Amino acid sequence: MTMKIILASASPRRRELMKLITEDFKAVSTDTDETLPENINTFKASEYLAGIKAQSALKSFPDDIIIGCDTTVIIDNKILGKPKDSNQCCEYLEILSGRTHKVITSCVILSKRSRCVFSEITEVTFRRLSENDIKWYISTCEPFDKAGGYGIQGKGSLLVEKINGDYFNVVGLPVSRLNQELKNFIKENDLL
Repeated sequence: MTMKIILASASPRRRELMKLITEDFKAVSTDTDETLPENINTFKASEYLAGIKAQSALKSFPDDIIIGCDTTVIIDNKILGKPKDSNQCCEYLEILSGRTHKVITSCVILSKRSRCVFSEITEVTFRRLSENDIKWYISTCEPFDKAGGYGIQGKGSLLVEKINGDYFNVVGLPVSRLNQELKNFIKENDLL
């Protein structure tokens, strides 16, 4: 029986990016509780969440290679998740305005015999946003299903002054690094 690559993600953006690595994968959404443990290190949160997504998928696909991912937006040692409403989105954009924040995407590559965990960090600097900029962006409805309340691959790109690091990492999948790590994982574990 041949092992398959399973992407444990419901994100359409991640699914599109995964196609840059291989067309031969199956994307599945996992039903996981994404509540973070109290006092978890902010910079370890995405690793933790990627791990529980991967573990959940491994239960359904025990003979395959699982990739779990999670992206967090961090500023002032605080995680800005997906905004629950316009007010929270406005608050997030005001915090990010004119400042640099970190976007961390963690990936867990898992088989029943082996595990590889890595995180990629990209720094994103927003230009100074006016009240009108923020109102306009919220009115696009783009920010509500995205960590930090913006999507760099869409109209959110107009809020960004510069990035330092992997652009695709900010979208939600560090494509180049994942490609290398996945190849190494397959080779080292003599899979596929």
